Amino acid sequence: MQKAGLLLGLCARTWKSVRMASSAAARRNPLENKVALVTASTDGIGFAIARRLAQDGAHVVVSSRKQQNVDRAVATLHKEGLSVTGTVCHVGKGEDRERLVATAVNLHGGVDILVSNAAVIPFFGNLMDVTEEVWDKILDINVKATALMTKAVVPEMEKRGGGSVVIVASVGAYRPFPGLGPYNVCKTALLGLTKNLALELAQRNIRVNCLAPGLIKTNFSRMPRVQTRPPHDPFLRCTVRLRNSDTTQAISYLLKWLWDDQARLESLKATMQIKRIGKPEDCAGIVSFLCSEDASYITGETVVVAGGMPSRL
Repeated sequence: MQKAGLLLGLCARTWKSVRMASSAAARRNPLENKVALVTASTDGIGFAIARRLAQDGAHVVVSSRKQQNVDRAVATLHKEGLSVTGTVCHVGKGEDRERLVATAVNLHGGVDILVSNAAVIPFFGNLMDVTEEVWDKILDINVKATALMTKAVVPEMEKRGGGSVVIVASVGAYRPFPGLGPYNVCKTALLGLTKNLALELAQRNIRVNCLAPGLIKTNFSRMPRVQTRPPHDPFLRCTVRLRNSDTTQAISYLLKWLWDDQARLESLKATMQIKRIGKPEDCAGIVSFLCSEDASYITGETVVVAGGMPSRL
């Protein structure tokens, strides 16, 4: 009997050690063998998110409107030993959305995670100067395409028993950035889209959450060609109307203007509780958490990553 007791005790300790080792491995790779799609993920916040998801064990499909950007991002992450592939995707085009999903399914057998990060900023100025064309463009890409991209992945997530969607909005949804009225409006709309998708998709075991970054410093290499009205303060009063090929560079114009003015930068930091500008990596870990089992009881929520900037509607 004593030998049997010793044997049972040994078995119990061994099983506990196995469980602890398994738990530690899960913590090291919380997204192991998950398949993730990340739109607009070859630079900035999107790239940092794609890298972190892959570091945490996921097979990641990155995307961009330009093939050379996809190739560069994939090559960079391959050098880090990460499981990453990529394809061209303009989220405003149905055939591109379908190709992005098909790429993940063909390579990895399905989709578990969607991070919807793509957005445009085709206008900078007063709301009363916004044309119908601009409203259509920004709502099509920033809101409608996000909803349709989610619709495209839901059937594949259902086949795998559920999934996680993270929509990237902005602190501008809570505290509007001057001169970016249409952008602020569409980012506020994404908060509502998150709530509604979470409500409808919960029964399919699909969680939907939102990330709202604040001022995040990313790399911008060149200024866009713009036409402006003579302003006293270009951030507040100029109007940027970009050619179709340059629309995604509007934020480059604004942020380069911001980073180059140290006094203005310091005044913005003063509004934050954490007195620094954010980095893309500050957003990446939050997204990985929201996609992991650690967040299995979280849906319909928006996490603000803005250094303590005011962020309530």
